[in-house]
Amino acid sequence: MIPPRLVPLLEQFDFACERVVGRLSGPVMDSGDGADTKVGPLTDEEYLWEPVPDCWSVRRRTNGPGARATTLAGTGDWGRDAAAYPHPWPPPFTTIAWRLSHISEMVALRAEHTAGEHTKTRDDYPISGDAPGAIAAFEEGAAAWRNALLSADDTALDTLGYCTYPHGSDAEGPFIDIVWWVNQELLHHGAEIALLRDLHRSWQR
Repeated sequence: MIPPRLVPLLEQFDFACERVVGRLSGPVMDSGDGADTKVGPLTDEEYLWEPVPDCWSVRRRTNGPGARATTLAGTGDWGRDAAAYPHPWPPPFTTIAWRLSHISEMVALRAEHTAGEHTKTRDDYPISGDAPGAIAAFEEGAAAWRNALLSADDTALDTLGYCTYPHGSDAEGPFIDIVWWVNQELLHHGAEIALLRDLHRSWQR
């Protein structure tokens, strides 16, 4: 049985994921006013589009990190621009590829550190260099996180460090606060991705 205070957060998570996938995959998306709007699937060119100089993105590992990045996070032939703390200031502008990889890694690793073996780090997470692979990775990670949430009872929701994700503040607050944090990450990065799609469409005209 799902704890009652988790229910609205789970519904919000499902809503956020539905909006992200719909906005990226089409053929229609919820425009926000209850009407369906046609949208084409995200292309590789759009996925990697850098609208301003010195964006952070995902890159072939053989090409090395981008401007102001010191490493490429993840595993595989591609990596995501990253830097050790303190991060560059002002923050670099990030592409759809960077943002989508970020939220996909976040849900996948947090799921692994909640209901898995509690061992994986960013260095273990594969980074996709193409749009279809990135969307599939997000859907897989989101499904894993949702399953992890369904395993949490009321005691778990109040437990500090219930999720042992090593790249956030998970050890410092109750698990229900982490659930809320993941939702706001999906909502605000999803909105950023949607805006970048709108900008790309206008830029092509």
